Amino acid sequence: MSDTITNALPDIPRLYTAVCEWLACVVYLSIIYRRASPPRTALVPALGLPAMVAVQYLAGILPRLLWVFGMLLAFAGMYLIIVLGGRTGKREGLYINARAFVLAELVASLHWQLATFLHIDMHDEDRPWISIGMLLAVYAVCFGLAWGLERGNFSRSKPTVPAASSTVATVAITIVTFAMSNLSFVSTNTPFSGSVGQEVFYIRTLVDLCGFAILYAQQVQSRRLTTNAELASIDARLESQHQEYLKSKENLESMGRLTHDLKHQIAVLRAEASHSADPSSLNEGFAQLEASVQEYSAQQHSGNPVLDVILTSKSRTCVQRGITFTAVADGKLLDSMSSMDIATLFGNAIDNAIEATSRLDDLQQRLIRLALYAQNRFTVLRIENYYDSALRKDADGNLRTTKGEHRGHGFGVKSIQHVARQYGGEVSIQAKDHWFTLTVLLPQ
Repeated sequence: MSDTITNALPDIPRLYTAVCEWLACVVYLSIIYRRASPPRTALVPALGLPAMVAVQYLAGILPRLLWVFGMLLAFAGMYLIIVLGGRTGKREGLYINARAFVLAELVASLHWQLATFLHIDMHDEDRPWISIGMLLAVYAVCFGLAWGLERGNFSRSKPTVPAASSTVATVAITIVTFAMSNLSFVSTNTPFSGSVGQEVFYIRTLVDLCGFAILYAQQVQSRRLTTNAELASIDARLESQHQEYLKSKENLESMGRLTHDLKHQIAVLRAEASHSADPSSLNEGFAQLEASVQEYSAQQHSGNPVLDVILTSKSRTCVQRGITFTAVADGKLLDSMSSMDIATLFGNAIDNAIEATSRLDDLQQRLIRLALYAQNRFTVLRIENYYDSALRKDADGNLRTTKGEHRGHGFGVKSIQHVARQYGGEVSIQAKDHWFTLTVLLPQ
């Protein structure tokens, strides 16, 4: 058999290929979480475009035997644009770059195929605007569609941290896709090669499309697994908050009965002590004991028994940590909420405030304020706590917690958001003048 392609068609101009690879990098830099500053993210691709053009023209003058080496140079150039432009990790950069490379191969091949079908000569120097117009149209549509598909696959508020196995699988899929789509250019004497010009490029486009679809499905599955893991953690936290509420309720009921009995016993003992030789000293001791009992018998009365238990329990935690906690709550507004959701919503919100406030050295600054009220057909929960440290923000400008990178990081806020959305509500977080404010709006 012949080892050459019959009716071979001209290659895509090197400049077009470089622009295609560069645009693929730009697409993914625009949808992933970036640790780099905006000026750096803009500067690196700006410098990367002429570098990619230079790489492509260098690959064009290399001997055919070094063609694979030229493609590796292009892959490395794209990798540097993504890693330096987004300040991604090495593994994360490789994971993203593999997708960008397959996307660039797909768009370049599809552009060539459409150009030949429409009989547009990409090497026509007399009428270059036709070729450029075709390029702009195809690239705009293809990269626009890719951006629309992939932006939901990656988070802009936290890094993409692929497992080592996922990265290896992604690179393997990329290698196989590239090898199979370009096999005919190496040899036509294989069961998977084409020997006619149009046929070769049809194979290349279809294989690249399959490779992109596989990588897209892989990322969808990865996101789904991550989301399921987060939901499992949130559910576990919901159950934990509910169990904590039930335990607190039981303890408070037992303590209420005990303090009620102690009050009567103290009154009887005080009456008997009034006839002793030194009643003043005994009365002083009884007064201290009665004050202690009164402290533990004091409970919140908001109009909702579940909220009363939570506020009473958290109030005592605040007393133990030297935190001044004030609460004004109309618990009747929560009649339509389940006890588990109330425990989760208020338990997480107050716990977060207690944790942040406990880190303050100045006891005068350990302040938490809670308000639950109705406004404009909304039930409003507002919890404020004082802070004196700098707050971090993510790429979207949202405030980030300072708990550190522990397991379960941020699930308290996610649990609050989860409960609020179940009732059609929203959660907002603000920080101003050293006051951190969490607001939950629930439609009545």
